[in-house]
Amino acid sequence: MKTQSEILQKLKIEALNPMQIEAEAAIEQRRDVVLLSPTGTGKTLAFLLPLIQKLDPMLSEVQLMIVVPTRELAIQIEQVVREMGAGYKCNAVYGGQSFNKDKINLKRPPAILVGTPGRISDHLRRTTFSIENIKLLVLDEFDKSLEIGFESEMKSICLGINAVQQRILTSASNEVPVPPFVRVQNPIQIDYLSAGVGGLTLKAIRSPDKDKLETLVKALKHLGNRPGIVFCNFKDSIQRVSDFLLEHDIQHGCFFGGMEQVDRERALIKFRNGTHQLIIATDLAARGLDIPAIEFIIHYHLPLKEHEFVHRNGRTARMKSDGTAYVIKYTDEPLPDYVPQLPFEDIETESQEPRSNWKTLFISGGRKDKISKGDIAGLCIKQGEIKSEDLGLIELKQDCAFVAVKAEVALDVIRKIDGYRVKKRKIRVSGI
Repeated sequence: MKTQSEILQKLKIEALNPMQIEAEAAIEQRRDVVLLSPTGTGKTLAFLLPLIQKLDPMLSEVQLMIVVPTRELAIQIEQVVREMGAGYKCNAVYGGQSFNKDKINLKRPPAILVGTPGRISDHLRRTTFSIENIKLLVLDEFDKSLEIGFESEMKSICLGINAVQQRILTSASNEVPVPPFVRVQNPIQIDYLSAGVGGLTLKAIRSPDKDKLETLVKALKHLGNRPGIVFCNFKDSIQRVSDFLLEHDIQHGCFFGGMEQVDRERALIKFRNGTHQLIIATDLAARGLDIPAIEFIIHYHLPLKEHEFVHRNGRTARMKSDGTAYVIKYTDEPLPDYVPQLPFEDIETESQEPRSNWKTLFISGGRKDKISKGDIAGLCIKQGEIKSEDLGLIELKQDCAFVAVKAEVALDVIRKIDGYRVKKRKIRVSGI
């Protein structure tokens, strides 16, 4: 199994940040830990690195369980474990995918199991896998799981696994107390909520009309071709905003709880690889997602609670970078007490409207077909006859892959590689 230095080298990380160093030292003490740190500061790596060192490579059972509030976070952590290359199997389980598929994957139990509270508690009820060797339990973004209604499932998980010797809880907020059923004992608390973030600037954008759609379009054209998130409170509002932006030829993705899982995942993939510079989302995207550095966020609607305002703003100005959070304010609209006095941004001058130079291709072959990122890169460059600089981010999944290519060559690449054989598998390629 790989050492920590080998893992960091593989991840191309030169050094841990202060929060990660302190978390590692606390976890190594074999005591329960409550880790509070803003979104985007590296909490996942902070607990994974020391916990992986505690696993027994000779034991073919689940040893570390990680409970997360969303499917996206489960998928993200599974990907991080794989990229670490530590030599331990990891499976992600969550609602929206076949339970039978879970059972097949768990016949050869992973050392690390990550999943949402509902799906994990379902597996525990059905005794899909042994819990006798689960010595390590992580409740990642535990307060979010409680907020969205998973308390009973979390309770059944925490009280149902009796072999646990160490519990790690993480959160980007200190708003929710740790419930007694978690059974943390004399925990070490690491609080970086007021540190480790960059320079956040808060500004207002004046809307002359109560309907803010025209102002939003002007604001986006003013901000130009930069990555950002527009936050709405309701999925119906997202649809209305999305339709209006498309009418004005502003390409974007959408992300909210009512979407099909495959659509949510593809929206994030296209945002990560630059196909979309903009995403319209509910508070589901405010924390715990693997998305790139955001230069701005816009509150099309202000959230009902102050801590959600903080979490939304935390998507920008991450890891000591700068960012701006804008509030679109109708002239006579009163602001909640939690919003400070804000200077207004002049949006009369237009910049470059959000427009991407990238296109995302879907490839019908993945990890289970022994296809690697190198295979896909070679396919696009050799058979697709494109330059290396025309090839963008490649994301490899279990049964498929996604690759970004420059938009002007996308159709030509599809024509040249669709139907080509990779690792003896004939693949299908299409734009999404």
